[in-house]
Amino acid sequence: VQLQASGGGLVRAGGSLRLSCAASGRTFSHYVMGWFRQAPGKEREFVAGINRSGGRTDYADSVKGRFAISRDNAQNTVYLQMNSLKPEDTAVYYCAADLGLVVPTTPGPYDYWGQGTQVTVSS
Repeated sequence: VQLQASGGGLVRAGGSLRLSCAASGRTFSHYVMGWFRQAPGKEREFVAGINRSGGRTDYADSVKGRFAISRDNAQNTVYLQMNSLKPEDTAVYYCAADLGLVVPTTPGPYDYWGQGTQVTVSS
């Protein structure tokens, strides 16, 4: 599967953005999907994940209550709605796909990665 992330940009603190990740292929619903981010000089970190049906989600503590992940299997797309953005949310955001049954919270298990989209939050 090929993944294409979009929706990043520059936003003021307190603002919102919605990231999208479009997947190619007909088996999108077979994949657990995740969003990760990587700031300069830091390791790639888990942000949010969603299971195959969309019925179960998982979030990093730093984004709980502010971010929401969702998916539309008919449109082969996963979304990340980001509200109440903070300067520390600034990073390149990546979507990833895994053929497992549960949502991994580390990068290693994911099989496919998108190219990343830059999110910059100004104070």
